[in-house]
Amino acid sequence: MEVPIDAESSSFNTYFCLLLANNILQEKGVENGSNTVISPFSFHLLLSLIAVGSKGRTLEQLFHCLGSTSLEDINSLASQMIDLASPFNESNGVSIGEPDLSFVNAAWVAQGLKLKPSFQEIVEGVYHAIAKEVDFANKAEKVVAEVNAWAETATRGLIRNLLTAEALKVINEDTALILANALYFKGTWAQLFDTSKTKQRVFHLLDGEKVHVPFMTSNRFERYLYNKFEDFKILKLPYKTSQPTRKFAMHFFLPDAKDGLKNLLQMFRSNPEYFNKRFDLVNAKISDFWVPRFKFEFEFEASEAM
Repeated sequence: MEVPIDAESSSFNTYFCLLLANNILQEKGVENGSNTVISPFSFHLLLSLIAVGSKGRTLEQLFHCLGSTSLEDINSLASQMIDLASPFNESNGVSIGEPDLSFVNAAWVAQGLKLKPSFQEIVEGVYHAIAKEVDFANKAEKVVAEVNAWAETATRGLIRNLLTAEALKVINEDTALILANALYFKGTWAQLFDTSKTKQRVFHLLDGEKVHVPFMTSNRFERYLYNKFEDFKILKLPYKTSQPTRKFAMHFFLPDAKDGLKNLLQMFRSNPEYFNKRFDLVNAKISDFWVPRFKFEFEFEASEAM
């Protein structure tokens, strides 16, 4: 998402998110030969929520992790980003075909801990999150069902079992808190693909294996935002929108070498701020243009990535 927020806030948020993304991509994705889908900003928001309810050494560590010095800064950034991500309703005059974005948070707290009114006010007012007291000790199955129902609604039915049966083995009287974030996005390409031209082509996996997958394309010599760099290329495909403050695009980073993904990620990992650049993409005619059509899911242990 391209947003016009001030450089200082953008920088501190982007650094944390990109460093986390690179770690997960390298350690959980590339090393295991796995496709990866993550939302680093979701991590940022959930850690910010934890900071709101923390103090002492724990709060100091969260400040360090998030690159901030006060709860005011953390809450201010969270408010900016959540407001930008909040879906427009009919009163905003958004036409059919606008990007559909939902970004929601929730917290379930052990009933014995009791939510402070000040905490609940920030959680609901700033983070637009629900915050509920629940009985982890005696009603674990009900809590799991409630969390899963929330996730299914928040993701338009795409995620039906956020917490699996395995969760019942670890949710007990010692469980203090469950935090959840759901990010949903659906958009229409500003330049549509020609579905009649979709065809099977070779896709190269990280282990050297070749598979045939459907690739999308459009007319030859169409203009796209593109540029070639030392060892890779970047293609930017915008989504259709009429809102100047809600511009979305997908960026494709393609290494020149078939086995060049590891080197590309290592470069990003050594310099996370690289993604703050504008990339100097140009509106160029592309003669041979193919994008794989993909659908996948990804699961990992979040605590191991922090």
